[in-house]
Amino acid sequence: MTTNCIKFDAADIGTAKGTGSISTLTFDLDISVEPVTSDNPMAPTHRVLGRSPRGRLVECGGIWRKQNRETGADYFTLTIRDHGFNANLGQAAHQDDPTLQAVIPWGPKEAA
Repeated sequence: MTTNCIKFDAADIGTAKGTGSISTLTFDLDISVEPVTSDNPMAPTHRVLGRSPRGRLVECGGIWRKQNRETGADYFTLTIRDHGFNANLGQAAHQDDPTLQAVIPWGPKEAA
């Protein structure tokens, strides 16, 4: 599988499981994502799990559903806590498969 993508098992990403990988110059993670059920609107939609150096599966981040302020369209964001990594999810380039989502990194905005 291409790096910096998540392959979900269904087109309804909000309730689907997935696997993927995230690679940067400072870390390289194989991840799995599991849906979370919560009545809290601020809760993540998914837990992000990675492997520890000893091979144990550990929760390392989350995925949240957000809404674009201008268009009202839903989108998903991903965070990997220990690395301060933030990204949006979007349809992978040159793909018609809605279950394949690219991990599109973004950083904190710099103060002006």
